[in-house]
Amino acid sequence: MDQPEPLAATLLPPGIRSRFVENVNGLRMHVLEAGFESANRPCLLLLHGFPELAYTWRKVMVPLAAAGFHVIAPDQRGYGRTTGWDGNYDGDLRSFGMLNLVTDALALVCALGHRTVAAVIGHDFGSPVAAYGALIRPDVFRSIVMMSSPFPGPPALPFGITDGPAKRERDIHDALAALSPPRKHYQRYYSGREADDNMRQAPQGIHAFLRAYFYYKSADWPGNQPHVLGQFSAEALAKLPTYYVMEMGKGMAETVAPYMPSVQEIAACTWMPDSELRVYSAEFARTGFQGGLQWYRCESSGLNTVQLSVFSGRTIDVRSCFVSGKSDWGAFQKPGVLEAMQSRACTQMLGCHFVNGAGHWVQQEQPGRVLELLLRFLQ
Repeated sequence: MDQPEPLAATLLPPGIRSRFVENVNGLRMHVLEAGFESANRPCLLLLHGFPELAYTWRKVMVPLAAAGFHVIAPDQRGYGRTTGWDGNYDGDLRSFGMLNLVTDALALVCALGHRTVAAVIGHDFGSPVAAYGALIRPDVFRSIVMMSSPFPGPPALPFGITDGPAKRERDIHDALAALSPPRKHYQRYYSGREADDNMRQAPQGIHAFLRAYFYYKSADWPGNQPHVLGQFSAEALAKLPTYYVMEMGKGMAETVAPYMPSVQEIAACTWMPDSELRVYSAEFARTGFQGGLQWYRCESSGLNTVQLSVFSGRTIDVRSCFVSGKSDWGAFQKPGVLEAMQSRACTQMLGCHFVNGAGHWVQQEQPGRVLELLLRFLQ
């Protein structure tokens, strides 16, 4: 992979710079920074999700820096202008495992001269990376904000099973496939060999694909009316939008195509104008999606479960909060997870906030309200 240049300053709000940090756990890591002008500021680490970039945080970085922080947002392993990762489907999957992603985050803040992080803030798949950072290294990651993806705690080891065989549950993927019409879970799809090519070579073009994908998961699509599903069953999951529980015969490109917003709707989209969406489409056209999809494969293959079970029963004991869009299904897509985060996984859970007028892309759709919540938490 060719070594990219920093992101052009004309694409960034004033006060944010793009640069590279060498030798970060084997990566040449691309980071966006704000509040870098003076030394000894407390650090905030912002971790994006899929299909996103450090650029995801552009709307909140400068105001957070104005509050006195050194704000760091990396392109994580597998994404954007960060290099040193293997994007081959048949490459070394272990480098994308959760423990190595946490090591990436720790190595970055160390390389930048910080011994502690005032708060690690993760969105979507960045949320579990932040969560495991806070769980494993609370001495470094002193507080945590999780966005859109609640953390239920580490995988639980079987407990008290010596008196009989462990109960085996029906595989949820088999149950979804048995529905009429047959369905499949998006994480299973993202783990397949065909997903990257389907999205990168989308018939509608990668820019239109991302436009429809971002729209479909945002508050702009009126069909996003999330609610508690009640049970973890195929019948319950089938109530989720098709970006989560897909039709068996369709890829993601075909799934989101009917939800392409109109020309008028695109022109009215102030939270993601076409010029900003083009930053995403240009990056993913260059790199593909496989780097990010490897994260899902570490989940579906059981690699993360094997590595993380050693933390069974451990809790996040630093100050914590959760922020999501009120129109985001992410907090409800797996029944019981939101409740587990609030009742068991985090011992200092200070609040769960659902932001009006936001779907899955909460810090982009409603940056002002998200900033209010973050600054209140950071006080």
